[in-house]
Amino acid sequence: MKSFESFLAQYLTDYAAYRKQRGYCQVAINWPLSTFDRYLKKCAADWDQLKPSFFLQLRVEICKHPNTANRMLSNLRGFFDYLVRRQICAKNPLKDIPPLAERYFVPFVFSAEQTDRLLKNACDTIRRCPKHLLFDMAVYLAVAMLARCGMRINEPLRLCRHHYRPDEGSIYIERTKFRKDRLIPLPKAVLTELDNYLAARKALYPADPNPYLLAGRKNRRLYDYHVRAVFHHAVNKMGLSRPRQTMGNMTFGSPVPHSLRHSFAINTLNGIKKRGGSAQQALPVLAAYMGHRKYHYTAAYLKVNDAGDLPGLIAFTKSQLEAV
Repeated sequence: MKSFESFLAQYLTDYAAYRKQRGYCQVAINWPLSTFDRYLKKCAADWDQLKPSFFLQLRVEICKHPNTANRMLSNLRGFFDYLVRRQICAKNPLKDIPPLAERYFVPFVFSAEQTDRLLKNACDTIRRCPKHLLFDMAVYLAVAMLARCGMRINEPLRLCRHHYRPDEGSIYIERTKFRKDRLIPLPKAVLTELDNYLAARKALYPADPNPYLLAGRKNRRLYDYHVRAVFHHAVNKMGLSRPRQTMGNMTFGSPVPHSLRHSFAINTLNGIKKRGGSAQQALPVLAAYMGHRKYHYTAAYLKVNDAGDLPGLIAFTKSQLEAV
């Protein structure tokens, strides 16, 4: 983090260090504190100006999206609570500022049948010539892991060979979005396709030095744009491509690779309910499998109401969406 320059520079530095010492993610606090520091410097502000009206004006000038504005003021409220505890200021000037009404995001969700069709379309993009076969198989497997394992797009791309445990049929995922590691079993369909890919790779390149489980070109890994290209080709072939739409305080998302993660969670819970099991009891296991920080983030998927065989709608605030 760059050095702060406003009249509160030392207190902002101390607060950032305090948060880090308490185990909070440093990245999460960088933007609010740095933005506040720049605004203080721009306004040549001092203690006398730090009244509720000052922060209302800051909210208008800095944050156009209500969800972002709420996040900004929430972090600053925590900063001033810290100053009150240290008896540096008498009261928190943000205490009585209410949050803005947040906007909600409804992600695109594939049904189980649509997921199967999407994977078939992605598989059809594999070229059978030796020059492209392994690369195309690797890209397809990355899409399959998003759909069948609920992974985030960067997770299969960063896997190394030693992360795969063929005797257990499992994958060890390191350094996820929230710095959590997890060991997950692979579904049989993905396991079979992965073993076939590795066998073909060994046959074509016995001394292959590429350390990545899904090999890119020139001993490098795959990149997300490789996966996105195949994903969107498959979506277009299904006739499901559509732009993001906003209606009132609701934004309806377009199909993106992360939609497969939402779809995996929803279809898994729907499948448990259809078999007569308890989706509520399955939440802690599903949360651990997907690498959520807290299982109540996974519980958001329970809001989905079945509409025949199709998943219903589920709305997230920005903070909830980032958490899943």
